[in-house]
Amino acid sequence: MKDQNCAYCMRGELLDAFGIYVCDLTVSSLILFKEQSKRGRFIVAYKDHVSEIVNITEEERNAFMADVAKVATAMHKTFHPDKINYGMYGDTGCHLHMHLVPKYKDKDEWGGTFQMNPQKTFLTDEEYHELVEAIKKNL
Repeated sequence: MKDQNCAYCMRGELLDAFGIYVCDLTVSSLILFKEQSKRGRFIVAYKDHVSEIVNITEEERNAFMADVAKVATAMHKTFHPDKINYGMYGDTGCHLHMHLVPKYKDKDEWGGTFQMNPQKTFLTDEEYHELVEAIKKNL
C-alpha cells in the first residue's frame, strides 16, 4: 500500500526535500539523508506504508531488520564509525523507517542523542554521488 502524501512511498519531490534514493533492499529502500553533519547517515524505509513495526508480520519484521543489519554492516565497512545510532521516529511522518547514524568518539554529539536535522552540513551533488557509490560497493 502506498500513501500519495508520503515521501517514502512516492519519492520524487517529496523525498528530494531531505533524501536521495539509493536502491531497493529485500523489503525496504535505502535513502541517503541529505543533511550530512554525521557523514554517512542513511535511512532504511519499509516498502509499504505502515506506521508501526507491529503492523507487519514477524517474517516481514525479520526481513526489515535484516535490511537494517545489511546497511549497518556496509556503513561500518565504508565509514568505520565507533558506533551506529539507530533511530525510529515518525510522529508526523507515519511510515516505518529507521535512521542509521554513524558516531565517533570525541566528535559532535558522542554520548548523546543525535539531532534529527541540524541543518548544518549539505554536500555537492558529486559528494552525495560518492557516498552513494561507496555504500553500494559495500552492500
